[in-house]
Amino acid sequence: MTARDPDMKKDLDATLQTRKELGEEYEPELIDSFLEKVEARMEQKVDAAADRQVRRHLAEQRMSAARGVASGRAGGPGPGAFGERFGFAAVSLVLAVPLSAIGVVNAQLPGLLVTWAGIVGVNVAHAAGGLPWQHRARTEGAERD
Repeated sequence: MTARDPDMKKDLDATLQTRKELGEEYEPELIDSFLEKVEARMEQKVDAAADRQVRRHLAEQRMSAARGVASGRAGGPGPGAFGERFGFAAVSLVLAVPLSAIGVVNAQLPGLLVTWAGIVGVNVAHAAGGLPWQHRARTEGAERD
């Protein structure tokens, strides 16, 4: 035992002194008693450390949530933000081929230009975060949670 835990040092000294006075026949009981005290002290330390760790983790979660709300993002960008943008762009390009063909067949060059203007407009709206009323609905939904 070190001087950092004076209570345990006192208990050990008392146990050793008692063993000297009572003799070897009480040694197992004295050892068991001392080990129970050590075990109880260890449980207290482990519980305190676990409590500190849980509190720290909860504080970190609250801070990250508060930072996300303060910056206008409900919970931050999230892990799927890049995947969502990339997937949307890929799907719009795949759909652009048949839409372009339909536009050209029905209205030649003006049909093609209108089709691509629509595709570009949809992608710009998505990249900008959607339409204003969709953004309000998302933030109101996040505030209710």
